[in-house]
Amino acid sequence: MSDRPANGSANTEAPLADIDAATKRLMAALDALENSVERRREADRDENELASRIQALGADRSRLADELDGSLVKTRKLERANREIAERLDAAIGTIRAVLESGETR
Repeated sequence: MSDRPANGSANTEAPLADIDAATKRLMAALDALENSVERRREADRDENELASRIQALGADRSRLADELDGSLVKTRKLERANREIAERLDAAIGTIRAVLESGETR
């Protein structure tokens, strides 16, 4: 009146099949975990590389801003010198004209 089969090998075949199925699921889960870890490592490397590039771009931006500021200062100095030279030339031309006009009237 037992629900167990009389043959003892049937009892061991079912648990072995369950163990094999569980082992396959475990191996698949471990493979999936390994793939996830590798993708995460790649993402971290990409993120670190991106951070390095952003830092380099920031340094370049600062350097370019400094160069631009220096160029603006030089430009302003040149414009100021140009104005002064133009004023001196105008004064010299005026003086020369005055001399020429006074020489013509004599």
